Amino acid sequence: MRLLLNVIWLVLAGFWMAVGYAVAGLICCILIITIPWGIASFRIANYALWPFGREVVDKPGAGTGSLLGNVIWIVVAGFWLAIGHVVTGIALCVTIIGIPLGVANFKLVKVSLVPLGKEIVEVP
Repeated sequence: MRLLLNVIWLVLAGFWMAVGYAVAGLICCILIITIPWGIASFRIANYALWPFGREVVDKPGAGTGSLLGNVIWIVVAGFWLAIGHVVTGIALCVTIIGIPLGVANFKLVKVSLVPLGKEIVEVP
């Protein structure tokens, strides 16, 4: 079932959301000081391509640096990526088949706003 949901997700929403994260990551990596945000953006792009069967958890040991970095990220790119997830999630929830995909999009809003101090793990 996860494979089927991931394939449908990839076609309907995942590819474009991953492209958005990849563009944000490239911009962050071009500017030398924002490379940590670029790496986090690429990590989320990977998760946005294939989200079912994985989840985002808090990274142990993430502290004040992650908090300050997340505040900067929200201002620069996180807000716009979160809006993209909300709009896509609403559009997917219009159909019955798209409801699980819309819910997955709403789950990605949290990580799109605060990506630092998080890690993606496989669900058993």
